[in-house]
Amino acid sequence: MFDGDLLAERARVTPDKIALIAIENGERLTYAQLSQRTDRAAAVLHDAGIAPGDRYGILAHNSIDYIAFFFAAGRVGAIVVPLSTRATAHELSQIAKDCGMKHLLFGPELESVASRLNVDRCPLTVGEATHRNRVAALTTVSGQRSTSGDAVHCLLYTSGTTGKPKGVMIPRRQLFWNGYNTAINWDLRADDVSPVYTPLYHAGGLAAFLIPIFSAGGTIVLHKSFNASEVWRVIERERCTVVLGVPTIWKMLLDAPELATAKLGSVRWFISGGAPLPAYIIEAYQKRGIVMKQGFGMTEVGVNCFTMTEEESVTKAGSIGKPMMFTEVELRNMDGDVGEMYIRGPHVSLGYWNNEAATAESYVEDGWFRTGDLARRDDEGFFYIAGRRKEMFITGGVNVYPAEIEAELVAHPAVSDAAVLAVPDVTWGEVGVAFVVSRAGQEDLEAHLLSRLAKYKLPRRFIFMDALPRTPYGKVEKEKLRGLLS
Repeated sequence: MFDGDLLAERARVTPDKIALIAIENGERLTYAQLSQRTDRAAAVLHDAGIAPGDRYGILAHNSIDYIAFFFAAGRVGAIVVPLSTRATAHELSQIAKDCGMKHLLFGPELESVASRLNVDRCPLTVGEATHRNRVAALTTVSGQRSTSGDAVHCLLYTSGTTGKPKGVMIPRRQLFWNGYNTAINWDLRADDVSPVYTPLYHAGGLAAFLIPIFSAGGTIVLHKSFNASEVWRVIERERCTVVLGVPTIWKMLLDAPELATAKLGSVRWFISGGAPLPAYIIEAYQKRGIVMKQGFGMTEVGVNCFTMTEEESVTKAGSIGKPMMFTEVELRNMDGDVGEMYIRGPHVSLGYWNNEAATAESYVEDGWFRTGDLARRDDEGFFYIAGRRKEMFITGGVNVYPAEIEAELVAHPAVSDAAVLAVPDVTWGEVGVAFVVSRAGQEDLEAHLLSRLAKYKLPRRFIFMDALPRTPYGKVEKEKLRGLLS
C-alpha cells in the first residue's frame, strides 16, 4: 500500500489555496508554500544525519515550522516524536531513552529543558536557503524510504494518567484514513476554516482537524497556544466554520466575555471530544443557536471514530454518535446494557513501541482494539460512554460508573467541575469519593444526587477543590487526585 504524501498532493491539486494562517505572526501559506517549507525541513533533518527509521523529537509550541517538521518525517522515512511542552526534563529523558531518539528540535522558550536531554539537538527552524542546496541528497533519501502504509510516521506518547506513558506507533495509513474518513463523514469542505489551538504534540491537535482539513483542502488557523478571548476574536475575524474543543476549553470559552458580542454567523458547528461533555454546556451553546456535536476517539484508533448530523446533535445530545464508515464497533463483556467497547478498522494503530505486554493486552485478535471504555448502544445505533473499565467499582455487589455520578454533579448549577473515584471500604467493598469544584456544600450536593441517582451510587465523601488537575487535552488526572487521599 503506497503511503502517499498529503501535502505534496494538495500542493499539486490546489497549490494556491491558503493552507495555514499563523496567528502569532500573521503569516499565510498556500499549500504549495507549505509543501516547500516541508522540503526545507526535510533538508534540515538530512543535514542532522537523520536516516530512514531514525526517531527525532519536537519540543515546541504550535508553529508553521512545527507542522513542516511533522510532515517532513514522511519525506525522509524517519519517525517523528512530538513531545509535551508541559513535561519535565526527567519525563522527556525517559521518552527519549524509550524510543532511542537520535535528534531533538526545540522551540526557543524550551531551550533550557531541551539542554538537559542527552540527545543531539538544534532549534526548530527550517532556515531560508537549505532547500536548493540539498535537493539531490533529499532525492536519494526519499528513494530509500518505505512506501508501506504500515510504515510508522510518528510515536505519540499517551498522557500517562494511570501510569508510565506508552509510545503509540502511528502508521501513515492511520493518518490518511483518519483524515479522509473524517472529511467524508463530517462533511468537511474546501471552504472550511478551522482554528487549531490545542497542542500539536497531542493526537487531537494533529489529527482531529489538522489532517482532515488538509484532506478536504480547507484552511487551518494556527494558534501558538490557547487563549479564550483570542479564540473568539479569531473565529469572528477569520470567519471560521468548524471548531473543535474539549470540555475544559468549551467551559472557558463559555465564560469568556467576548462570547456575548461575538459574531458567529460563519460557524457551521462546534464539536467536542476528549472527555464526556456535560449537558449544561451543550444546552448553553444551543441557546446561542450553535450546533454542538460530540465525538469520540483515542490516540490508538484515530481521534475521530464516530459521526452525527447537525439534527442528531440535538435529538441525540449526550451521544458520541454512530461509528464512521469503515469503522467497526462491538460491545463485549456486557453488564446489563453496558459493555466494553472494541474498535476495528484501517485507522487502528500498530501497537506500543517497545512494549509487547501492553500491546498484547489492548490489541487483541483479528485487528480489534480494546478501548477500555464502557458504553451502551441504543436501538438506532448511537453510542453513549458510561465510563472507563478500570474506573468502574463495585459497591455492595453492584457496579457503579463514576462518569454517571460526575455528569449528575456538574448538572448542579453551583458545580463547575467534578471527578469521582473509588476507595476500599470494609463494609461495602468499595465506595466513591467525589472531588468537586463547587459553591455549594456537601449537604446540598447529596440532596441533588439523591433526587437523580440510586442511594448506593452516592459518594461517601466529598473533597472540595479550587480546580481539578487535567491533562492538556481535558482528561482529569485521577492518579493525582488519588495521591491526595494517601
